[in-house]
Amino acid sequence: MESSDTAGSNIVAKAFTFEGRKDTWSSLTVSIPEVLEPQYGMYVWPSAVVLAQFVWSHRDKLPQKTVLELGAGVSLPGVVAAKCGAQVILSDSAEIPLCLENCRRTCSTNDLAAVRVVGLTWGEISPDLVLLPPVDVILGSDVFYEPEDFENVLVTITFLLRKNPEAQFWTTYQERSADWSIEALLHKWNLQCVNIPLERFQANQAHLAGSTLPGNHAVQMLIITLKGHVQKPIADGMKNNL
Repeated sequence: MESSDTAGSNIVAKAFTFEGRKDTWSSLTVSIPEVLEPQYGMYVWPSAVVLAQFVWSHRDKLPQKTVLELGAGVSLPGVVAAKCGAQVILSDSAEIPLCLENCRRTCSTNDLAAVRVVGLTWGEISPDLVLLPPVDVILGSDVFYEPEDFENVLVTITFLLRKNPEAQFWTTYQERSADWSIEALLHKWNLQCVNIPLERFQANQAHLAGSTLPGNHAVQMLIITLKGHVQKPIADGMKNNL
């Protein structure tokens, strides 16, 4: 991962390169601006890199799909999806305009003028949420960070999945406490979840996408869907229901 200071500002651009199989020689490099201030939504965390790797590993299924990233912040997974041919909408809290501005900055840095940025506050059924177009994939890295937010996140996810029954929520989170669990909330909101091992999509690497981010061993990759709904698999590995 390379970094360079942006002249006259507190922004640092970091490059992430996702590699294909050796027989294809395909690769993708995206540049992500981080704002050097005490707002954790402005940084790239290990969960975002793992989720972006999962998106990259399913790049052949993304063209013509509509992808919504929640809590996008620096927007690494959403940018990778857009570069892989998906129609992408980035979102972050309507109450944090700096995060929305950073989403727009990331799009500009990666020449993604067609990507839409909207303010969506978890747990609120706002007009912007209701008016979203049909989506196929919802992305969220480290949205399960603060326990007090867990149910609000799942309220938003449930609304989106009920509106789009074939959709899947691809999410990563970093284990920070054995006491934090969403199992009871998934049951409450009639959702089901599968855990995808990192080695299944080559995310069990110390320097994933050229990054030097620590802690990837503690990142979990999940796919959440409506309970009992028969899926037309977008992602591989839809087994082992939790």
